[in-house]
Amino acid sequence: MRMIDLSQTIEHGMPSYPGTPGPQFQSLSSIETHGYAEQQLTLSSHTGTHIDLPSHILPGGCSLDDLTLDRFTGNGIAIDLRGSVGGVITVGALQAFGTQIEECDFLLLCSGWSNYWGNPEYYEGYPVLSADAALWLTEFHLKGIGVDMISVDAPDSVDFPVHRQLLESDILIIENLADLSPLMHSPFHFYCFPLKIAKAEASPVRAAAFV
Repeated sequence: MRMIDLSQTIEHGMPSYPGTPGPQFQSLSSIETHGYAEQQLTLSSHTGTHIDLPSHILPGGCSLDDLTLDRFTGNGIAIDLRGSVGGVITVGALQAFGTQIEECDFLLLCSGWSNYWGNPEYYEGYPVLSADAALWLTEFHLKGIGVDMISVDAPDSVDFPVHRQLLESDILIIENLADLSPLMHSPFHFYCFPLKIAKAEASPVRAAAFV
């Protein structure tokens, strides 16, 4: 069994969704002065590789408190959508994987966009699900859909239709996953455990796959 880390490192200057402040790190003590090291972290709940819950978009939607740990792990597949770069992910691009999607808990969409992590290109031009494709995916019994992009919606979106479509169907969203290409053509078990934050609408996760 091989473990693959799918999480982006949380660090100063890392990519953050436009308008969202990046993480801040403040030293509270040092080994030299106090005999131990400690730091204070200030970060958005949507920092780095993170999971979106229904209460992120939907009034009255469930928050982290309402979900059990089993919601954040399960069988996964990663499908290659690198040919959709700069375009739209259509139902047609997904249908060939219908049998595999039927058998998984987590669907990971490999667009190759994680290659732009840390560069201006990361924030725009990434492919997104069409409305029909998002609706088609809600017909499956998925726990979550993960992407190697900053969002499942277009950068100029104001009503976040893909977020809304998926979260209304109780499908969790994992964004900013790291390189998914090692998962192509291999069955794996996926983990995306959030921090245990009261009433959270989102949380950073340590995402990983066991191949």
